[in-house]
Amino acid sequence: MAATGVLPFVRGVDLSGNDFKGGYFPEHVKAMTSLRWLKLNRTGLCYLPEELAALQKLEHLSVSHNSLTTLHGELSGLPCLRAIVARANSLKNSGVPDDIFQLDDLSVLDLSYNQLTECPRELENAKNMLVLNLGHNSIDTIPNQLFINLTDLLYLDLSDNKLESLPPQMRRLVHLQTLILNNNPLLHAQLRQLPAMTALQTLHLRNTQRTQSNLPTSLEGLVNLADVDLSCNDLSRVPECLYTLGSLRRLNLSSNQITELSLCIDQWTQLETLNLSRNQLTSLPSAICKLTKLKKMYLNSNKLDFDGIPSGIGKLINLEEFMAANNNLELIPESLCRCSKLRKLVLNKNRLVTLPEAIHFLTDVEILDVRENPNLVMPPKPADRSSEWYNIDFSLQNQLRLAGASPATVAAAAAGSSTKDPLARKMRLRRRKDSAQDDQAKQVLKGMSDVAQEKNKKIEESGEAKAPDLKTRRWDQGLEKPQLDYSEFFSEDVGQLPGICVWQIENFVPTLVDEAFHGKFYEADCYIVLKTFLDENGSLNWEIYYWIGQEATLDKKACSAIHAVNLRNYLGAECRSIREEMGDESEEFLQVFDNDISYIEGGTASGFFTVEDTQYVTRLYRVYGKKNVKLEPVALKGTSLDPRDAPGRMGQGGSPSLTSETGSVPLLPPAVPWGREVRPAAPGWGMLRSVGSWKGVLQLGVPAGA
Repeated sequence: MAATGVLPFVRGVDLSGNDFKGGYFPEHVKAMTSLRWLKLNRTGLCYLPEELAALQKLEHLSVSHNSLTTLHGELSGLPCLRAIVARANSLKNSGVPDDIFQLDDLSVLDLSYNQLTECPRELENAKNMLVLNLGHNSIDTIPNQLFINLTDLLYLDLSDNKLESLPPQMRRLVHLQTLILNNNPLLHAQLRQLPAMTALQTLHLRNTQRTQSNLPTSLEGLVNLADVDLSCNDLSRVPECLYTLGSLRRLNLSSNQITELSLCIDQWTQLETLNLSRNQLTSLPSAICKLTKLKKMYLNSNKLDFDGIPSGIGKLINLEEFMAANNNLELIPESLCRCSKLRKLVLNKNRLVTLPEAIHFLTDVEILDVRENPNLVMPPKPADRSSEWYNIDFSLQNQLRLAGASPATVAAAAAGSSTKDPLARKMRLRRRKDSAQDDQAKQVLKGMSDVAQEKNKKIEESGEAKAPDLKTRRWDQGLEKPQLDYSEFFSEDVGQLPGICVWQIENFVPTLVDEAFHGKFYEADCYIVLKTFLDENGSLNWEIYYWIGQEATLDKKACSAIHAVNLRNYLGAECRSIREEMGDESEEFLQVFDNDISYIEGGTASGFFTVEDTQYVTRLYRVYGKKNVKLEPVALKGTSLDPRDAPGRMGQGGSPSLTSETGSVPLLPPAVPWGREVRPAAPGWGMLRSVGSWKGVLQLGVPAGA
């Protein structure tokens, strides 16, 4: 490459396909100081050339399909670098420098088809990242902090790795449009992050061990989702969450165990490609004929026969490809030949006997594959017989002649037809009158049609919008489904690992119980018990119990039942919540704790505010003293009454009295000799009969604890 004066003005160079294995690299590249993009694909590079350091304006660098083992070099010194494409090399984690993620403008990074075993360090610092491709590596975990800063991602490819779970922080990717997770062992991943990715348009989950239990229950918020791939999984039916995707255009459910389709598929009004190959389908619902925008339908390797294909399939006027190889078809519906845009029809490996004659009218068909149908007889091409039926004699004489009647009979019929019939004349006149009325009606209708057309033209010329088409809505489309959030009650990892979790109801809310206290229940409390285990297929399954204590209050009983249902909804479990009562536990519940449960008296307080009646306690005090009056508590019994402490001797002693916090009441009125029976003269007085004994006193209430 000769040095010329135009090199500083070059904006882009593609050097792909050259041989730079021997360390040779054009030195004149460093003179291209205004270079914006550079492609060095398939050049045999083993390291990055030093000449890149001079390209200070370089924005896009592609070094795919080389032998690079490291990206260390001058990349961090290129301040304008936005895209690094280094796929299909021999890069390991040590070969990815940390400082490239400090570039402010780095937005595209492709490290797919390499030898990475973990995410590159410091990747979370690339805050402006838009496209990230780490597919076809050996990454087994994604750090939780990765998606804290990468919230602007639009494209994320983590396919063909060894991922078993995904971080909960993926729900922060609200701008993500494409998510590819193919070929990862995500058996225990519930993918609860998906409903939060409201901008998602493409979702590929091929061969990720998806079942009915580890898919989200609803994807109704993903209004832009148009491309879904759930092939090569263990689905026994179409997941319910897919029926709410009104914008779906491409759906791949091949290589599953689907046996039937729901009538709800008519919700996919925008669907263009439907792949149901390699399933267990025996028939298609008639609702599939409503998918008028469908262009490609793949039904290979199922169990379909002639009755399994709806007769109204001809309504798919936009159908271009129909593939139903390796089925049990003896015939195909004749209505399929009405799909005038059909270009590819594959019916090999069936039991076809013949095809409809109308197959010859599909003039746009480019591929017709009917191989391996040993009994097939192609229908003959229909001849053009329009000229044969043009002039036909339907007269009575000709029909009698064709029927083999004698000439006399034919002559009599001809003679009889010439006789005049007055009744026939009246009928002819009436028909003429009716035809005249019909002509008038036609003229009126034509006039009304002309007026309507003129009105429509005026509306179009004035630019007024047409009224929207009124379409009936389903009864459940008007219902608003509340968005329930159980994260404040249950953590994100609950039910994801086999084991036992126990919650205690406290102040209307479930509180997680420490494992050391499992199997120990307070009699006045209620509990929720979750048992997580793996079923025969290796899928997560759950058992949910709520335990009711004998002394539990009503609020705890209600909350335990409610939160048990909330837990089931949160997990997306299909099991039911089981009620267990104290002293009447089932054997299944006892086996959860190995038949080792115990009851403890007491429990937490009720969540409701309770008002208790104040209890009063009667007490007896001895009051004595002249100047400094003292109060001394004594036992509440008759022997505590001392006659020497009569009220008249207040100077030497005192008087026993019943007292409360507000004051005291003497047991004897003043100046009454001791030993006489005294009748109460006023409320608060006692009654005494003799020394050391008393019949009864008025008990003043003292609050308990005073």
